[in-house]
Amino acid sequence: MRFIRSATLLASLALAACASARKSDLSLPGAYEGGQAAAVPADAAVLDRWWTVFGDPQLEALIDHALTANPDARSAAARLAEARASATSGLTRFLPQGDATGSAKQTHTKQLSGTVVNIPGFSTSGTSEQDAANLNVSWELDLFGRIFAVGRAARGDIATARFDYEGTRASLAAQVADAYFQARGFAIQLTEAQATLRIEEGLYDIANKRGLAGLAATSDADRVAGDLSTARAQVEQLTAELQAQRRTLLILAGRPIEPTANVDIAPNVGRIPAVPATLPSQLLARRPDVRRAQAQVQSASGRLLLQDLAFFPTFTLTPGVGWSRIAQPGFSSTSDSWTLGASVTQPLLSIPRLLADLKAQNARTEQAVIAYEKSVQTAFGEAESSLVRLDAYNRRVTVLTEGEARAARSYEAARKGYALGLSDLQTALGAEQTWRATRTQLTTAQVQGLRQAVTTFKALGGGWPAERYPMPDLPVKDGAASR
Repeated sequence: MRFIRSATLLASLALAACASARKSDLSLPGAYEGGQAAAVPADAAVLDRWWTVFGDPQLEALIDHALTANPDARSAAARLAEARASATSGLTRFLPQGDATGSAKQTHTKQLSGTVVNIPGFSTSGTSEQDAANLNVSWELDLFGRIFAVGRAARGDIATARFDYEGTRASLAAQVADAYFQARGFAIQLTEAQATLRIEEGLYDIANKRGLAGLAATSDADRVAGDLSTARAQVEQLTAELQAQRRTLLILAGRPIEPTANVDIAPNVGRIPAVPATLPSQLLARRPDVRRAQAQVQSASGRLLLQDLAFFPTFTLTPGVGWSRIAQPGFSSTSDSWTLGASVTQPLLSIPRLLADLKAQNARTEQAVIAYEKSVQTAFGEAESSLVRLDAYNRRVTVLTEGEARAARSYEAARKGYALGLSDLQTALGAEQTWRATRTQLTTAQVQGLRQAVTTFKALGGGWPAERYPMPDLPVKDGAASR
């Protein structure tokens, strides 16, 4: 009865101490303010493997290989295996514990002088043997649900490692796609630089011929020669940049020793895909970093409950069996034994320390709740910003496409006019520079739009099969730790 009254009193103290644990504040708007005008209908499969919407088999192959061969992905998988093993190890403490022991001893005695004594049970000369075997067991009886608290913390730890793994894979897919489109950007710039070089060579040829014919100043050719040298230097630089980006892409894909020629980077942009229509609330289930933060709340809540139960008594059974044999000259004996013991431990003088530990764990649980709230807010901010920027890139590409077409027509007219002697070199060069600048802006916007699409898919929680992991109930309730 004294134990019961003590346990009741201490349980009340523990519940009062953890009263600050609270439910997470997950307030989110019902929809994004903008940026989904071009969104396609919601489809989880599109987000799970968003890189397939770009319609590029090489990109798909690079990402699929990276998800299995990249060191980051393999390290995350190893950490997940470690978390599962550690959780299993933590739960085994509530199973019977014990080890079998055995011993054997043989003693040879030879008396060199004096009288040899050899009576049953005692001998001063001869051989004696001692053998023993024992099995001692310790079993903590879980009368207050400690195993459920440990299990909750273990499930949270496993989920944390699992969402770390999924988050690593999602980030890796985005890194590979981003590097791939950067490489495309360099390939496009290189193609543009080579086209500029050809244009400058053509202008130089026209200017040189007109100068030799006395139809224009010979300085026109010298002026074009400077631009021609700049164009050649730009081609060399972009060739090196493309080579380095190919190597970076192969390293990310887990194929570091392959020749860069194995990656064929086409100098074209492709279309910017539309993203699936989503709601801010779906981020709670789709974002692996948000799910990871939620799992950490679950883990902290389990540890809070376990710390709460530390005030209750611990009952332990200690059964055991043993066998021994003694053999001496003229004497031998064999014995069997068994024991059945029990012990109880009730915290008394350690209560102040346990209360301090409980308050500390309660504070850690509150930190986990705050971190969860922050992850939700961060996820919403990233998703909203990504959608807005992607929409802006789509509008910018539309405007620049029209402008580039008109600038190209203007340059072609100026070039023909200079060749026919109807306009001067300055007019041709000005039109060419305007066209090249507009075209560069267009291709840059298209490449950046592709990269922004990658960022948007990741921000919306794409890149992993979220539907495999249903949302668990939040482990922290208002007023007290959830049982």
